Amino acid sequence: MKGRGTGLQPNNRFASQERGNYHEEGIDEQLLQERVPTEYIVEHPKTVMSKNESPDIPFTYSINPYQGCEHGCIYCYARNSHEYWGYNMGLDFERKIVVKPDAPRLLEKSFLSPSWKPQVVMLSGNTDCYQPAERKYGITRELLKVFQKYGNPLGIITKNALIERDLDVLSDLASENLVHVIFTITSLDEELRRVLEPRTSHPLKKLKVMEKLTQRGIPCGVMMGPIIPGLNNTEIPRILKLSSEYGALTSTFTLVRLNGQLGILFREWLETHFPDRAAKVWNQICSIHDGQVNDSEFGRRMRGEGPLAESIHAMFSKMQSKYFKDKKMPDYDFTRFRRKGVLNLF
Repeated sequence: MKGRGTGLQPNNRFASQERGNYHEEGIDEQLLQERVPTEYIVEHPKTVMSKNESPDIPFTYSINPYQGCEHGCIYCYARNSHEYWGYNMGLDFERKIVVKPDAPRLLEKSFLSPSWKPQVVMLSGNTDCYQPAERKYGITRELLKVFQKYGNPLGIITKNALIERDLDVLSDLASENLVHVIFTITSLDEELRRVLEPRTSHPLKKLKVMEKLTQRGIPCGVMMGPIIPGLNNTEIPRILKLSSEYGALTSTFTLVRLNGQLGILFREWLETHFPDRAAKVWNQICSIHDGQVNDSEFGRRMRGEGPLAESIHAMFSKMQSKYFKDKKMPDYDFTRFRRKGVLNLF
C-alpha cells in the first residue's frame, strides 16, 4: 500500500471477535484501498509518565504524546503495544493515532509533586514524538516548554526532521545542559528507506538538521536501529562516518527483533519487496536470536548473539573507534531543576 509500511490487518490478539470486510456473496477477496486516511483519536489519560523497569534501557521514565505512528516502520516494536488500545498492529498502527493533548499539563503536575526527583525523561520511548501528527497538534513543543520551565533534563529520539522547528527551545535547554538529541538513521539507501520506514525524513535531511542543531550547541548523537542482517548491516561504516562529520557526538545501535506478531508483518514485507533474498534475511535474523526471530531476554534481546551478531558488534565497535574517538555527550546538569518552575527565580 503506497505510503504505508504494511497493508495487513492482523487480528488483535486480545480481541474476542474479529473484524473485516467480507463480500456479501461470500467471495474471499481482499478489498484494497489506494489511499487510507489517518484518523486521530483524542485520549485524556490520568498520567503521561511511563515507567520503565527494563534493565537494558538507560532511562526510567518516558513520555509518548502519541500512540501509534504514521512513520510506518515495518520493524517497529511499538506496533505490539497498539493492541492494548484495541487496534491492530498492522495498518491500524499507522493510521489510527492516539493523541494526548493533556500531556504538557500532566508533565507539569509530575514536576510539582514533592516526590519528584530530577532525572532524565525520554521523549519517544515508544513512538516518535515528532511524527507527522506533531505538525497538527504541537504537543511535543509544549512539553519542551515545560522541561524548560522546570529545568528537568530530557532526551529525544527521532526519525523526523520536524525537530528543527523547535531550535529556539532546544537551544535554551542545551545552554543549561538539559537535553540530548538522538537521530535514528537506519539506511542511507533511499529505495530501502522508502519501503522500510516510508514516512520518516530522508536521511540526508536528518543529517543536515543534526548539523544545524550542533551549530546551535545542542548535543546530538546517532542510533542505527535496527540493524537488519542482509539489508543494512553493510551501511555501518558510511552511516557512522557521515553522522560524525555532521556533528554527532555518540553512536549506538540495536539489532532487529520481531516480537509478538511482528514476524507475520515482516515476513510478508520481505517477500513483497525483496523476494530474491527474503529467505536469506529471515534466516540471518533467526541466527542472531537462537533460531527464532523474536527474543525477550534482557541484555540479549536488542544485541543478539552468535557469530553473525558478533561480527556486527565488531564492525560497529571498529567504526566507533575510528569516527567517534575522543567524542562524547556532555553531562546533564541536574542542579538546574526548579521545583516551582520559573517562580524559583524570584
